[in-house]
Amino acid sequence: MKTLSAAVLVGVVSVSASCTDFLNVNTNPNGPQSVSANLYLPPMLHWMVTSPQFDGRFVGHYAQEWISTSTLFSPAQSWGRMGYDPASDNGGQQWRDVYWSLGQNLIAMNAKATAEQRWDLLGVGLILKAWGWQVLTDLHGEIIIKEALDVSRTSFDYDTQEYAYQEVQRLLDSAIVLLRRTDGAVDASYLAKGDHIYNGNRLEWLKLAWGLKALMLNHFSNKAGHDPQAVMDAVDSSFASNVDDALLAYPCTSTDFADCNFWGRSRNNLTLYRQTQFVVSLMNGTQFGGVVDPRMSRMLAIDSANTTYRGLDINVLGFGALTPPQQPRNFFGYVGSDGLGLPSRYLFADRSKIPVMTYSELQFVKAEAALRMGNQAAALTAYTNGISSHIDFVNARNLDAGQTPTQITGTEKATFLADPAIVPATLTLSHVMSQKYIALWGWGHNELWMDMRRYHYTDIDPVSGTQVFRGFTPPTNLSAANGGKVAQRIRPRYNSEYVWNVAALQAIGADATDYHTKPLWIIQP
Repeated sequence: MKTLSAAVLVGVVSVSASCTDFLNVNTNPNGPQSVSANLYLPPMLHWMVTSPQFDGRFVGHYAQEWISTSTLFSPAQSWGRMGYDPASDNGGQQWRDVYWSLGQNLIAMNAKATAEQRWDLLGVGLILKAWGWQVLTDLHGEIIIKEALDVSRTSFDYDTQEYAYQEVQRLLDSAIVLLRRTDGAVDASYLAKGDHIYNGNRLEWLKLAWGLKALMLNHFSNKAGHDPQAVMDAVDSSFASNVDDALLAYPCTSTDFADCNFWGRSRNNLTLYRQTQFVVSLMNGTQFGGVVDPRMSRMLAIDSANTTYRGLDINVLGFGALTPPQQPRNFFGYVGSDGLGLPSRYLFADRSKIPVMTYSELQFVKAEAALRMGNQAAALTAYTNGISSHIDFVNARNLDAGQTPTQITGTEKATFLADPAIVPATLTLSHVMSQKYIALWGWGHNELWMDMRRYHYTDIDPVSGTQVFRGFTPPTNLSAANGGKVAQRIRPRYNSEYVWNVAALQAIGADATDYHTKPLWIIQP
């Protein structure tokens, strides 16, 4: 309820500020003209966590996390075939939230924090700005930065992805400096009033800034001059355990469900979706020497007959040839569309917490960087930490809202980690990236899809000779607009760009029907 109320307040702030530009006659007791800087924060944090889930409905099709069984063309026959929805804002939620939900509100918060010397709040604000440019450029490629929030303009030119990455690094470096400061009006209790992730703890935000920097630096893996040691150092300055995970709780007390988990049954955004053959194969032993992952029964859905874990074939419509008893249950754990008001599972309960970033994720980043340096010992330690901590993460999320799956026991965990098919003597990229996929499945869609594009979806691990993402196969029936190419980016948001900013789109070639297949700058040599 706090998040919802704050979102309404920020909307009022934005409207009131614009009204005063031309009225400026009386004060309005129902529309405050000036609010405390910390009151801008709650709705922006809400969208930092939630808007990636909105877009995850579509990005998750590209990365084969899931596929919709809807008979409608979208999303299974558009995004599921690595296409898109023309004349639609599908896939544009983060675009909207970075430019509008954060937008001028973030500028106002940062300006007030600067004027009042609230360096901790300003540091959080710069993290939000860096996060925004990072997710947008990773999803869309070229984006608008320099002219983005210039209220005097009606059209906006795009900046290169290289510039976007420079800006992300500059903002994160500045945030790191600010969050170390204790002078001025730095005040944990003041920050806590708007901070629904870390309750005003600036040192946790400092760790998050380092974590975001580690992800950003790791994205340069295909570029000359990539520095794996810098990636490892950034991870080591970031999260030390699951205690540091950046999690947002969803109270789910509003009658319109706006403050419920986006994936929960009450929001009804995932009810027709089902797991793919690809993710099941990573956990049922197919890709890891016959070893069944104990997380599978706590994360994925069993079939309707309660006997076997199956995934859907992305190349056929709906459930294909699977009989009703063979069809996977929904992610809430029920047959068909059941589950409303009932206990759910993992990330899919109304009150399940959703992360911005986790310790597990960062340990896999460190393992990848260590492998690139030839440091097997460091890679193996980080990799093992990544799996172990993600098992703990799964257990924790299955306690958030009274869900039904049993906890993974210490014995199950130890047995799994002791198997050489899972933790081998010689670690390879195919181990690291496939296990990182499991840890990101269901929530970390942006990073997961970036990983897959960095490895061109089907790159071969030079050590093991297997695919980096074991068992992944692009759709055999790619969208007609693709020209036989896989998806590499999401087109800019339709309603703000293809309606109002066409000339700028034409300048970067975004008017082409296959623009979404153009590789990003960051993944090219």
